[in-house]
Amino acid sequence: MGIVEAAHNITVMGSGEQIIILAHGFGTDQSVWKHLVPHLVADYRVVMYDNMGAGTTNPEFFDFDRYSSLEGYAYDLLSIIEELRIESCIYVGHSVSAMIGAIASISRPDLFSKIVMVSGSPRYLNDVDYYGGFEQEELDELFGAMRSNYKAWCSGFAPLAVGGDMESVAVQEFSRTLFNMRPDIALSVAQIIFQSDMRHVLRLVTVPCHIIQSMKDLAVPVVVSEYLHQHLGGDSIVEVMQSDGHLPQLSSPDNVIPVLLRHIRHNIAQ
Repeated sequence: MGIVEAAHNITVMGSGEQIIILAHGFGTDQSVWKHLVPHLVADYRVVMYDNMGAGTTNPEFFDFDRYSSLEGYAYDLLSIIEELRIESCIYVGHSVSAMIGAIASISRPDLFSKIVMVSGSPRYLNDVDYYGGFEQEELDELFGAMRSNYKAWCSGFAPLAVGGDMESVAVQEFSRTLFNMRPDIALSVAQIIFQSDMRHVLRLVTVPCHIIQSMKDLAVPVVVSEYLHQHLGGDSIVEVMQSDGHLPQLSSPDNVIPVLLRHIRHNIAQ
């Protein structure tokens, strides 16, 4: 096992010639795909990994300078693809990993046959003529709460992000993976994500993109999916699902998994 493979807890399973890479978002790890994977392993070779900083990774490997922008994560993705000698893949990125895959595809579009973006956003802050969902004061409040009592923040944020009460399995699962992150790393990652602005690179993304979004999502308003569709440089398609929350593959698998499978299996009609 190579250094990159070990650091990111890379898992490879399934059979088939086509390769699918599943990449998780903030506060989770590769377990967020547990409902999807069983539907893929018969037909695809499935690759999963943990983003550096996830609770399942070694915090000593987290380089605050490297991960001071999303590009650091994009370099990791390209390193993983290189280490596994992947020539082309279907990439499924949840939340911030939707943008990480988009960034990686700009320098190496040949490695991505399509990108499936689940709950992705190029910018979370509102701006002139752009609605990202948050004002700076709200983000400052969020970061302050993370600093003052991380465990309490996790307990409050998880049900808001997932959409549900603390009793739901999905909320408990997200609370667990969120709490597994080292608090200073979690704060740094959250700040980088929520303060990021990737709007200027969207036109450089030429790989076909399938944009999948929940009808109700605390972190990503529905209008963001249309913004992506209008500004990506290549072909794209949008599907807004009748699901609630930022982690629909975890909270509403019966509704969401068929949608994901359809976008994985079928290309955008010309």
